[in-house]
Amino acid sequence: MKLPDSEFRSARIYAWLMLSITASGCSSSSSAGNVGDGSGGVTASSGGNAGTGGASKSDAGGSNGSGGTSATGRASGGSTGPSTTNPAGGATSLGGQSSSGGMPNTGGLAPTGGRSSTGGSPAAGGTLAAGGKSTVGGAPGTGGAISTGGASVTGGMSATGGAIATGGNGTGGAPTITRPCDIYATGNTPCVAAHSTVRALFGAYAGNLYQVKRRSDNTTKDIPVLAPGGFADSALQDTFCQGTTCDISIIYDQSAKGNHLTPAPGGGANKTADKPVVANKLKLTVGGHTVYGAYFEGGMGYRNNKTTGIPTGELPGSMYMVASGKHYNNQCCFDYGNAETTNNDDGEGTMEALYFGNNTGWGKGAGSGPWIMADIENGLWSGNVTPNNNAPSITFDYVTGVVKGKPGTFAIKSGNAQSGILKTSHEGTRPAKGAWNLPYEPMRKQGAIILGIGGDNSNWAVGTFFEGCMTTGYSTNAIDDAIQANIVAAGYGT
Repeated sequence: MKLPDSEFRSARIYAWLMLSITASGCSSSSSAGNVGDGSGGVTASSGGNAGTGGASKSDAGGSNGSGGTSATGRASGGSTGPSTTNPAGGATSLGGQSSSGGMPNTGGLAPTGGRSSTGGSPAAGGTLAAGGKSTVGGAPGTGGAISTGGASVTGGMSATGGAIATGGNGTGGAPTITRPCDIYATGNTPCVAAHSTVRALFGAYAGNLYQVKRRSDNTTKDIPVLAPGGFADSALQDTFCQGTTCDISIIYDQSAKGNHLTPAPGGGANKTADKPVVANKLKLTVGGHTVYGAYFEGGMGYRNNKTTGIPTGELPGSMYMVASGKHYNNQCCFDYGNAETTNNDDGEGTMEALYFGNNTGWGKGAGSGPWIMADIENGLWSGNVTPNNNAPSITFDYVTGVVKGKPGTFAIKSGNAQSGILKTSHEGTRPAKGAWNLPYEPMRKQGAIILGIGGDNSNWAVGTFFEGCMTTGYSTNAIDDAIQANIVAAGYGT
């Protein structure tokens, strides 16, 4: 019967072991052999390969050698494991090659098992320390380049970009304050004439408002604004006119058109040239500043027949005026606006001006007046019919009036120059005919500018003028409202 492989191998091993022990005993001296047999055999039975190690030249060293052979012992194995009483168990010992796995019996293998120290590759794996690259990965710290990204702080150069602020009027930049002509410009209805004895009508205007002339020696003095976009330097006037009477000899046009006003020549209604107004006749405060108004007492008026840019014919135009609501009469005609260049009445539609007073010769509004009306020659109209009960009587200390026209349409508005909004009295067609029974359409405007008088030098009215503008183009309602808001903000009477 054939032995099983495991038993066959065990028998062979046992035989080999016995022969080895015998050979070992022979090579030693008898006493040494006995020691070798005794200790070597014991070692063999307990330590296995240690006996094999006894093959070293010194018995004692052999045991050390056996320790050394434990490396080979790992190969041949714990064949030392089997005992004579359990040969088959040696196979286990053979299988005990797990001792190479650092079996506790061969504890010496622990050093090998000290692979855990290699396994301590965690220490190498301590590359975690290197993995502490998270400190490098702490590149978030570098990523803190966001603070560089905080270059938005540099981007905050918008603060330097705020140099726009430095771009102010001083260097001819955009004005930092807004005045009526700035508003008109935003509506594509630019000012072509701007007159005032009170304040600048452009935010950037830094020139003269008017000129005064001393009666004592006919010397003149220009009265400028105190600052760009500001109010009149009335103290300069007071100093210059002290001890004598001064008249306003010129009211300067603040636009670039040069449409200045001077005392009007005689005309068809009154052939005598008009007188200028007295410069210090009416003192008031506007926005906390002491200024003077142009106070008309009859026989006084201003005109410019050689203008630049003023609408003619059917060309659209707009205008406003601020006047005293308490100084007026029923005579013709306290006007500001577009008139004949001939100083004569040239028929219906040859002028388009703004009127304030309570004249009822051609038309009227509600109540007993005064009213803001349009002087379109041979008629003062509060609408296209009379009476126009939509045109309120004025009860304000300071009044804003607006008149504007374009082909087939004209509009009239009024309001309190100290508060509130404008009221539209009329916006629509012009009256059919005037005093001469002539039509108002088409308009035949001639483009002169008048102040305080009618187109034919009708100069019997009284009134007080503070400021006014004329434009090209028909202004929108939004622009008209913004003009009124600007006038209110100026602070008339405060």
